[in-house]
Amino acid sequence: MVVIGLGISWILDGLEIQLVANVGSILTKDESGLGISNTEVGLLASVYLIGQVVGALVFGRMTDRLGRRRLFIMTLAIYLIGSGLAGVSWDLYSFLVFRFIAGMGIGGEYTAINSAIDELIPAHYRGRVDIAVNGTYWGGALLGSLGALVLLDPDLVPIFWGWRICFFIGPILGLVIIYIRRHIPESPRWQLTHGYTEQAEATVDGIEESVRSHGVELPPVDETKAIEVVGEKSIPLTQVARVMFRQYPRRAVLGATMMITQSFLYNAIFFSYALVLNNFFDVPDERVPLYFIPFAIGNLAGPLLLGHLFDTWGRRRMILLTYGLASVVLALAAVLFSAGVLTAATQTLLWCICFFFASAGASSAYLTVSEIFPIELRGQAIAFFFCIAQAAGAVAAIVYASLVGDGTERGPLTAGYFVGAAFMLTGGLVAWFIGINAERQSLEDIAEPVTSVKRRGATRMEGPNPLAGT
Repeated sequence: MVVIGLGISWILDGLEIQLVANVGSILTKDESGLGISNTEVGLLASVYLIGQVVGALVFGRMTDRLGRRRLFIMTLAIYLIGSGLAGVSWDLYSFLVFRFIAGMGIGGEYTAINSAIDELIPAHYRGRVDIAVNGTYWGGALLGSLGALVLLDPDLVPIFWGWRICFFIGPILGLVIIYIRRHIPESPRWQLTHGYTEQAEATVDGIEESVRSHGVELPPVDETKAIEVVGEKSIPLTQVARVMFRQYPRRAVLGATMMITQSFLYNAIFFSYALVLNNFFDVPDERVPLYFIPFAIGNLAGPLLLGHLFDTWGRRRMILLTYGLASVVLALAAVLFSAGVLTAATQTLLWCICFFFASAGASSAYLTVSEIFPIELRGQAIAFFFCIAQAAGAVAAIVYASLVGDGTERGPLTAGYFVGAAFMLTGGLVAWFIGINAERQSLEDIAEPVTSVKRRGATRMEGPNPLAGT
C-alpha cells in the first residue's frame, strides 16, 4: 500500500517531464491552438522547474509542521488540478500558470513522500524501497514516450486534441492513487515528536493488529533503545539551520555533493539527448521518442535490480560503485563519441548502461538526504537539497545544449562528457569517505530526534562518523 500509494509520485513527474519534451514541437504549430515559439516552449519547462522549487520549499516546511499524510494528499491534489487544467489551456499565459501549479504539487510530493517512506518502511528494507520508488520516475518517462507515439501522431489524433489528452494521463492515474493514499497512516514517528502521543499509539496498534491478523507473531520490543521525547508542534527555522549546518556539517556536505553531481549529470545528458541525436546522428524529430524508450528502461531497471544491495552490501559501497561505474562508462562513451565510431543505436546503448548505474546512484542520493537528519526537519532537509540539485541541473541543461552547437564539432561536447564523468566520480568518492553506514539502522540511531530529552540536555556536535565501518 505504501509503495504503490506513494511511489506513483515519481511516475507522475517522469510522465510530466517526458510529455513536455515530446509536445514541445507540437505546441509551436498553429493547429495546436497555441502556436507558441521555441523560446516559449523552453519557458514552459523553466516555469515547471521553478514551481517544483517553490513547492519543495513551501511544502517541505509544512510537512514537518502539519504531518506527512496531510501533505502527500494535499500536494497530489494540487498536481491533479494543475496538470488537468494545463490540458485546457487557451493561451501561453494560462499554460504557464497551470504548469507552475503542477510543478508546485510535484515539488511538495518529493518532500512529503520521501519523509513518509523512510518513517514507515522497516529499517532492513528502507534502502531498496526508497531507491526503487525514486527510480519509478523512469517508468513515468517510459509511459510518456509510449503515449506520445500514439497521441502525438496526427494520423491517429488531431493535433489540437492530442497534446491536451497527454496532460490528462497524469490526473487520471492520480485520481486512482489518491483513493489508496487515504488508507495510508500518518507517520507515528512524526506524531510522537509533535506531541500527538495517543494518535501515535493508535497508529502503531493498528499496524501491529493488521500484521497479527495475518498470523505473524511480533518479537518483543527492545526497551533498552527507548528514547524519551518532548513533543513540539514546530521547530524554529534558526534551529533547523543550526542542526543541519552546525551540528551535522559533514552530512550537509555529503547531501549537497551527491544531489548536485547526480542532477548535473542527468540534466546534462537528458536535455541534450534529442539535440545530439538530431545534429550528430541525423535522427528525425518523429523518431527521437523511440530512442528514449530503451534509455528509460535502463534507468528504471537500475534501481529495481540494484536497490537491495544498498541494504545488504551497504550505502557507502554501493554509492561509490554506482557513481563510479557510471563515471567510467560515461568516459568511455566520450572517447568513442569523439572518435566518431558510434551510431545512434550504440550511443543509446552506452547511455542505457551508464544510467543503469547512475539511476540507482541518483535514487540513493534522495535516500541519503532523507535519512541522515533528525525526524523533525526531514522534509525541510529534503527540500533544501532538492532545490540545490535543481539549480545545478538547470545550469547543466543550458551548458550542454550550447556544447552541441550545430553538430559539426565534437570536441566541446566530448569535454563536457568528461566533466560529467568527473562530477559523478567526485560524488562517489565523497560518499565513500564521509558517508553514513545507514543500512539496517533505525532512523533514531542515525540521527537522534531534536525533541529527545537527552539531546535537550546536551546537544552533541558532529564528530568522527560513529557509524562508519560498523
